[in-house]
Amino acid sequence: MAQSNIKVAIQKFGNFLSSMVLPNIGAFIAWGLITALFIPTGFFPNENLAKLVGPMVTYLLPLLIGYTGGKIVHDQRGGVVGAIATMGVIIGAPDTPMFLGAMIMGPLGGYVIKKFDQVIEGKIRAGFEMLVNNFSAGILGGILAILSFLAIGPAVDEFTNWLVTGVDWLIEAGLLPLTSILIEPAKILFLNNAINHGVLSPIGLEQVQSAGKSILFLLEANPGPGLGVLLAFTLFGKGVAKQSAPGAGIIHFFGGIHEIYFPYVLMRPMLFFAVILGGMSGVFTLVLLGGGLSAPASPGSILAITAVTPPQASVYIANFAAVLVATVVSFVISALVLKTGKQKDENIEEATQKMQEMKGKKSSVVGSFNSNPGALPENVKKIVFACDAGMGSSAMGASLLRKKVKEAGLDVSVTNTAISNIPSDAEIIITQEELTPRAKGKLPNAYHISVDNFLSSPEYDKLIDSLQNGVTEELTEMVEDTQADVTGVDHSHDADDLLVEENIFLNQDFSTKEEAIRFAGEALFKAGYVEESYIDAMVERDNMTSTYMGNHVAIPHGTEQAKKDVVRSGFTVVQVPNGVDFDGEKTKLIFGIAGKDSTHLEILSGIAVICSEMDNIEQMVQAKTAKELMDIINSK
Repeated sequence: MAQSNIKVAIQKFGNFLSSMVLPNIGAFIAWGLITALFIPTGFFPNENLAKLVGPMVTYLLPLLIGYTGGKIVHDQRGGVVGAIATMGVIIGAPDTPMFLGAMIMGPLGGYVIKKFDQVIEGKIRAGFEMLVNNFSAGILGGILAILSFLAIGPAVDEFTNWLVTGVDWLIEAGLLPLTSILIEPAKILFLNNAINHGVLSPIGLEQVQSAGKSILFLLEANPGPGLGVLLAFTLFGKGVAKQSAPGAGIIHFFGGIHEIYFPYVLMRPMLFFAVILGGMSGVFTLVLLGGGLSAPASPGSILAITAVTPPQASVYIANFAAVLVATVVSFVISALVLKTGKQKDENIEEATQKMQEMKGKKSSVVGSFNSNPGALPENVKKIVFACDAGMGSSAMGASLLRKKVKEAGLDVSVTNTAISNIPSDAEIIITQEELTPRAKGKLPNAYHISVDNFLSSPEYDKLIDSLQNGVTEELTEMVEDTQADVTGVDHSHDADDLLVEENIFLNQDFSTKEEAIRFAGEALFKAGYVEESYIDAMVERDNMTSTYMGNHVAIPHGTEQAKKDVVRSGFTVVQVPNGVDFDGEKTKLIFGIAGKDSTHLEILSGIAVICSEMDNIEQMVQAKTAKELMDIINSK
C-alpha cells in the first residue's frame, strides 16, 4: 500500500510538472528553431535576429511556465500572480534560465492568491469586488516577486549549477548511459514527466546556453527503443499484437507518441531489458559521437528530433545513429524474447488495461486497441453535457442529471461546457443530436449520448440504470450537492436578484420564433441586463442550434462571443399560452437568459428541475399574474 501511494504521488507530481511545460512546448520549439537558424553557428547566421535567443530563454519561456503553473492552481488570477512571482526569480538569477524557479513560483503564486480568495469569499461589500481583486493580486504578487528575487532565485541558481555539474561528471565518466535503467521503465510507468520536464529539460536548456546543444533532450525522446519492440512484434508477434504493431510503429516513430508501445512491453515483461539496453546503447552512441539537440523534442518523433538538431553534419549523424543503434539493439533483444517465449497469443487489450492501471490514468492514444470502443465505460467518474456555448441547454441538462445521480447514490461528477472546451478526461459526453458529430470530433474515444430533449430525455434514466448495474465497487455514501463546485456559481444570488416581476410577460402571442426571441432580448435590454447588440446574438445563437429544450420550453441566449455584451446577469420569462413554433415544436414558455460570470447557472439549474415536470409547466402556462408565476419558480 505504501509503495502504491508513493507511486501515485510521483505520478501526480510528474503530471503536474508536465502540465506546466507541455502547453508551452510550441514556444520552446520556436526558441530552438530561432537558435538553430540564426546564431553564429546556425543555418543562416544573422546577428540581428539572433538577439531574440537570449530574451526568449531568459524571460518568455520561464514566464509562460510560471503563468501556466499559477493558472492550473487558480485559473486566471493564479496565472497572473504566478507570472509576477516568476519575474522576481528571473531577475534574481539573470545568468541562469529560471525554468525550475518558474515551476516553483508559478504554482506558489496561484496557491497564495487562491487561499486569499477563499478567506475573503463573501466578505467584500458589493461594488468593491474589482478593487479588492486587482489590489490583492498586485500586492501578493509583488511580495512574492521580492521573495523570489532575494531568496528563491539565488537558491535555484545554485541548485541548477549542482545538477549541471553532476550531469557533466556523468558524461565525462562515461556513465550517462546508465540513466536508461531508470528512464525506460519510468516511461512505461508514466513517471518520465517528473524526470524529463522537472530535471532534464531545465538542465539541458542551461547546457544549450554554453554549448549550443544538449544530449539530455534525447535521453527520453529517442524513439529507437520503442520502435525496435514494435518491429519485433511486426515480424515475430502473434494475434492482434502482430496485426496492430505496424500501425503503432508509424504512430510512434513519426508521430512521437511513445505510449503506444507501452502495452506491448507489458505483455512480455522481459521486453523491459530490450528497451533498457536499447536506450543505453543509444545514449552511448550520443556520447561517443557528440550528439544532442538545441531544444526539447516534443513529441519525441524523428521529425521533431530533426527539426531541433543543430545545423552541423556531425550532430545529425550522431543523432540519427543513436536512433538507429537503439532500434537495432532493442529489436534484436525483443526478437529473441518473442521467438523463445511460450506465450501463444498476446492479449493487447489486457495489456492496455494493465498499462492504464499502472499509469493511474486513461490513454486516449492506445484506446484504439479496445475492441468495443462504443461500450459504456466501467466505473465512470465524469459526465459532461456539451452545447455550442456551454451556458444554456447543457447547464439545464447537467442540473437534471446531477439530481438523478445524487438520488441514485452514485459518485459521479456531472458538469457542462462548450463543445470547444470539452475536457480530455470526459468519459461520457451528452449533446443534442445535431451537435454529436462535433463532440465526437473533439473527443472520439469518449462514450457519446445524443438527446433531442434536454429536459425529459429517457436517456438519462437509461444511463443511471447502466451506471448502477455497472458499478463493481461498493457504492460510496450519498454525494453532497456539487453544484457550486461544478459551475463555480456564487450561491449568494437567488431568483430575486436575477428575475423581477417586471420581466415576466404573460399572455403573449408571436407568429415566428424570431419575433419571440427578439421580444425576450428587448426585455433584457430594457431591464439593463444587456447591450442592444445582444438581441441579434440571441437570434444568431438559435439559428446555429435550436434553443428549444423540450417540454414546451425554450431558453434563447446569446452566442459565446456575445458574453461581452452582458452588463449583469438576469433573465426574463415570456408566457405564450397558445404556443409559438420553434423548429416544429410548440413552445409555451420562453426563458431569455443573460449570463455574466456564470451567476445565471444557478437559476438555470432550478429552471431545469422545475421544467422537467409537465405539471409545473402547466401551472406556469396557466399563471394569471407575474407574482404567481414567480412564486412557482421560487417554490420549487
